[in-house]
Amino acid sequence: MNNLKPVIIDYGAGNVRSVIRAVETLGYHPIISNDPRTISQADSIIFPGQGACDAAMKSITRNRLSDVLYESIKKGTPYLGICLGLQLLLQTSEEGNVDCLGILQGEVKRLPSGEKIPHMGWNDIQIHSDHPVFAGIPQNSHFYFVHSYYAKLQPASLSAASVHYGIEFCCAVAKDNLVATQFHPEKSGDLGLKIYRNFLEFAQNLKPA
Repeated sequence: MNNLKPVIIDYGAGNVRSVIRAVETLGYHPIISNDPRTISQADSIIFPGQGACDAAMKSITRNRLSDVLYESIKKGTPYLGICLGLQLLLQTSEEGNVDCLGILQGEVKRLPSGEKIPHMGWNDIQIHSDHPVFAGIPQNSHFYFVHSYYAKLQPASLSAASVHYGIEFCCAVAKDNLVATQFHPEKSGDLGLKIYRNFLEFAQNLKPA
């Protein structure tokens, strides 16, 4: 029986509505919240991604979410970060020169000149991981991107999937309970919905009976 109720973080700038629709389409009943207590008790967390790192970190700090996000991920709560929800996991960002959550080693950097910025549109990805979130996702699948900055991980081997746009960079992290993508699954058709389904089923399997 599906009794998972994912908490979708509402930090004032996220692409919340389309993420809610994607989760509801799969038969789940998400909770939308910026309350630290609610998030600390979540059985799974989804961090939508839209906006700038500096503005997002101000909202996270204002709502006292930094510690609860860090502690939830570290204790094993399934986490899915989308776009900004990946970038904020790193230590620092060039976007506003801010400190981020520091859950992953590395820096958020601006995409180099040479290609049109922001990077907006469909690109094929290379998957380097057998994490359950990628189950049924073929190699070279296309997903939708909208961003001007990227996550430069240390070490680079932490990357679970990569994309090439001027340079090759990480477009997904997937390790244990921590999953995050630079692309937007909720804007990526059936394969994007499959990413959500895989994550939610993975989280359901981790939930105590």
